[in-house]
Amino acid sequence: MTLSRRDFAKRSAVAGAGVALTGSVGVLATAPGALAGTVPEQRGARPRPARPPGYGPLVRDPKGLLALPAGFSYRVITRAGVTKLESGEPTPSHHDGTAAFEGPRGTTLLVNNHELKGPRAGWKYPVPLAQGFVYDPAASGGCTVVEVSHDGAHVTEWVGIAGTSTNCAGGATPWGTWLTCEETEDKAGQNGMTKTHGYVFEVDPHDRRAGRAPEPVKALGRYAHEAVVVDPARGHLYLTEDAAGPNGLLYRWTPPAGFRHGRGRLRTLAAGAGRLQAFKCFDSGGRFVDDLSRATRPGTVYGVDWVDVPDRDAASVSVRKQFKGGEVTRARKLEGMWWADGGAYVVSSFAREESPVQHDGQVWFYDPRRRTLTLKVRFGVNKDPERDGAFDGPDNITVSPHGGLVIAEDGEGVQHLFGALDDGRTYPIARNDLALTSAAGAAGGSAEKPSYSEFTGVTFSPDGRTLFANIQEPGIMLAITGPWRRQ
Repeated sequence: MTLSRRDFAKRSAVAGAGVALTGSVGVLATAPGALAGTVPEQRGARPRPARPPGYGPLVRDPKGLLALPAGFSYRVITRAGVTKLESGEPTPSHHDGTAAFEGPRGTTLLVNNHELKGPRAGWKYPVPLAQGFVYDPAASGGCTVVEVSHDGAHVTEWVGIAGTSTNCAGGATPWGTWLTCEETEDKAGQNGMTKTHGYVFEVDPHDRRAGRAPEPVKALGRYAHEAVVVDPARGHLYLTEDAAGPNGLLYRWTPPAGFRHGRGRLRTLAAGAGRLQAFKCFDSGGRFVDDLSRATRPGTVYGVDWVDVPDRDAASVSVRKQFKGGEVTRARKLEGMWWADGGAYVVSSFAREESPVQHDGQVWFYDPRRRTLTLKVRFGVNKDPERDGAFDGPDNITVSPHGGLVIAEDGEGVQHLFGALDDGRTYPIARNDLALTSAAGAAGGSAEKPSYSEFTGVTFSPDGRTLFANIQEPGIMLAITGPWRRQ
């Protein structure tokens, strides 16, 4: 059923401030304590302020890798070129999107993307071409699966898929697999590739045989994919596109009638199966919203319609370029996603001159039942990114079992993992202290002003005790433990 602009405007007029109220305090309702602004006292007493969020200031790491609050510690799980796969080959570089699954005998299985674009010769540690698990032998990216013991120790690592390109984020499915997304539009014959790229592939960490002879899920479209989430109740998939010129889109895929999700079922779909659509937003007055950067106030609520994609495989024109002005809503750097609280959290990392309004990050929540998109968190342009404590550039995201969001920073200057609460407060969890000294010039840094790699792949272990995250360059997977508590 389509939610018309007139219906949305009528609903907003009736609800009045209630729409904004729902938008500003309705987030993370399943995270106990996340909504609290004061600590309740006995009746008649003045409420006392809530304790500051988080776990205190970060303590510099004497090893020069990861600063954490007092009482927390980390363990290096994998490191590109240092740790080994079970084949004896080195761990690939440029770790990105990651998901954690319950493994056998109390272990955790982590599926880890490696964002490596273009020919294999361009990278020192590409994903090894494991026999039977290769899509395009010319491509350098893919996924590895890392098995970790109950105490966080590295057990083994193997190739889940190889021969894919620019595996950025992705998403876990309710049936226990990982959807890895290619953030590229390279066709066969372009950039050294022998097959066409820009697709989503499914990786099963529990069944290696399921990954043999990998084929893309073409029904989900071909574009610069970033992340994907699954609506477990309706079967829809939501996907982000990280692109510019013009800005990217948010997509929804509706399965064909009678289709039932499950392990390996997406691979059985025809290329044109289901319905791929792009989003179109309008405000409470029924006015079309051309770009999400227009929203500057947390609590802003937009109605959402979905518009059919003409050619999902982008045979001659990129998907996002198939729409004229006024047909769809766009956003710069649509990146991480996470399904929780009955909807999808969606990140726009930043907006610059290519967008109507500049910012250093937005976090949105799409409610499929109400068909609304609500701005939950917004970061103004960070004027001093080299200063520690000023967060910008949200990217990968997860909902914490301890309340609120945990966000991986991919901004300028200092890079953090940080928490964000519903009332807008943020707090640091970790800081990358590993300066890219050997590649500072290429990374935009210098000896006086070093550059730091982004955090990626933030996700909690199934039991909520361990926070896994990656430093993308050179490629380090970390397990963080400590005195987690409700926020």
